[in-house]
Amino acid sequence: MKQDQDNNDISLLKQSLGILPEPMVSPAFVVVIGLPGTGKSFFCNKLVEKSPFCIIESDAMRKCLFGKPDYSIQESARLFKACHGLIEDLLYNGVPVILDATNLAESNRERLYYIGDKTKAKLVLVQLDAPSELVYKRLKDRKEGADPENKSDADWEVYLNMKQRAGRIKRNHIVVDTSRDIEPVIDKIIRIINK
Repeated sequence: MKQDQDNNDISLLKQSLGILPEPMVSPAFVVVIGLPGTGKSFFCNKLVEKSPFCIIESDAMRKCLFGKPDYSIQESARLFKACHGLIEDLLYNGVPVILDATNLAESNRERLYYIGDKTKAKLVLVQLDAPSELVYKRLKDRKEGADPENKSDADWEVYLNMKQRAGRIKRNHIVVDTSRDIEPVIDKIIRIINK
C-alpha cells in the first residue's frame, strides 16, 4: 500500500512537468542550494535558457501533491521522497534535471549525492546567497504578489528560522551571490556539464 502511494505520488509529479527535454547519454543533475529569497528559481530559469533541463521546483511540486500544504514534517518527507524518486527516474532515462529547493541540511543532500552517483549523472552543486537586505526586499515583494509565477510561501520569518539550520556543504560546490551578475556562473556551469 505504501509503495502504491509512493508510485502514485511520483506519477502525479511527473505528469505535472509537461514536455521534457530530449534524453542524453550523460545527463547533468544540478542541485541548487539556498535560503528563501536568494534567487533560486530565477537562477534555475536563467540556466534553462542556456541548456535544456527539467526543473523540479519543490514549492510547485508540494502544491501539486497537496493542494493546500501544511508544511508539516510528514508532508515534507512524503514530498521529498516523491521528488527523489522522480529525479532518479528522469536521470536514468537521460533527462537532465535541476532541483530547485532549499537543500539546507547535509543529511538531506546526502540522498541527492547518492542519486547522482547511482545514476552516473554529472552532479553540480550550486549554493546561492544574497545580502540579507536584498533577501528581505525580495520576500516582501513576493508577499505583495510582485511575481505571480512564484510558488513559494516563505517569508522573512521562515528565512530567519532556516538560516539557523543551514549546514555546511561537504562536497565541492559553486557559490553564487545573486546580487551580482550571474551570467559568468551560468556559463561556467554549462562548460562543466558539457565536458
